[in-house]
Amino acid sequence: MSRASYSFTSESVSEGHPDKVCDRISDAILDALIAEEPEARVACETFATTNRVVIGGEVGLTDQGKLSDYMAGVEGIVRDCIRDIGYEQEKFHHETVEVTNLLHEQSAHIAQGVDAAGNKDEGAGDQGIMFGYACNETDALMPAPILYAHAMLRRLAEVRKDGTEPTLGPDAKSQLTVRYENGVPVGVSSIVLSTQHLDATMSSADVRAVIEPYVREVLPDGWIGADTVWHVNPTGKFVIGGPDGDAGLTGRKIIVDTYGGAAPHGGGAFSGKDPTKVDRSAAYAARYLAKNVVAAGLATRCTLQLSYAIGVSEPLSIYADLHGTGQADEAAIEAAIRKTMDLTPRGIRTQLDLNRPIYQRTAAYGHFGRAPDADGGFSWERTDLAEALANAV
Repeated sequence: MSRASYSFTSESVSEGHPDKVCDRISDAILDALIAEEPEARVACETFATTNRVVIGGEVGLTDQGKLSDYMAGVEGIVRDCIRDIGYEQEKFHHETVEVTNLLHEQSAHIAQGVDAAGNKDEGAGDQGIMFGYACNETDALMPAPILYAHAMLRRLAEVRKDGTEPTLGPDAKSQLTVRYENGVPVGVSSIVLSTQHLDATMSSADVRAVIEPYVREVLPDGWIGADTVWHVNPTGKFVIGGPDGDAGLTGRKIIVDTYGGAAPHGGGAFSGKDPTKVDRSAAYAARYLAKNVVAAGLATRCTLQLSYAIGVSEPLSIYADLHGTGQADEAAIEAAIRKTMDLTPRGIRTQLDLNRPIYQRTAAYGHFGRAPDADGGFSWERTDLAEALANAV
């Protein structure tokens, strides 16, 4: 039996965190290539450190001879990302950072397993296991700790960028401990928030005075009480931030990207990968299905697992866990999923319309729990499959 009363903690990092700078750059390069060729194959990794960004990975295009033309724009994409995030530090500045581009063409051996040919459908880009999760404890059908850990940092980024709080820097981290009673989130027992500040004379108390109103603004009424413990910049000064303070790498914040530890993660990162890579697209499909199971009233909590083999179209397995909250048994849910959605790589891309330049916006503040965009971004957050799933069950 699951516990009814407990505390659970999740963390988030801002768009200026070194790893998130790298996620952003990788996804911006992906978007640029998909905008030119929707079926482009991209596996782009980014490394960032003091005054340097290194790009590596593979790109597959219909005409590989055009690869050098596309690569000519990579440096500008990198500088645009760094500028938008807000880095103008002496040792990490969008104008002076050195950019090394090591992208090259996709392996022909990988391509032959993935590409459709003759009677063979497009296969998965790699083996792997992917998880999706949804619960009814927030309107977004997300766990409260990660949803609000993201919300705090996203709000601080807004007021930093619009000039309301010019003392804040781009690099920040949050951590939120949420208290549950009878399985329902009711309050916050601790808030940890570290944010870069551009005024070196600011103390931790000064920083708290700046950020506290925005934290209170985004958290539900009554969640912060007299007994809530605050840790704001607990080490003291935080002036040097971003890749100058700590090196960054694509794909190192996968739990921040998903459910904050409240649900399993298969292990694969998302950013920089085109949607033939099931690390990304099948994780989106699993979230889509789990969310629609909960939206349909079939359960109040749902975890789904999908598994794939490289070059094979159909998933090897579909597993559902309703955590004792189901209105139908798990086997019926699994059967309904097979009836209502094509879970081949091509089927997922078609159902969720993933061959679009919609990925850069996912690089910070979570891939899940976001509102679907009019242009198809965050399409996996729709609940348009709920009725079909309910009928299939």
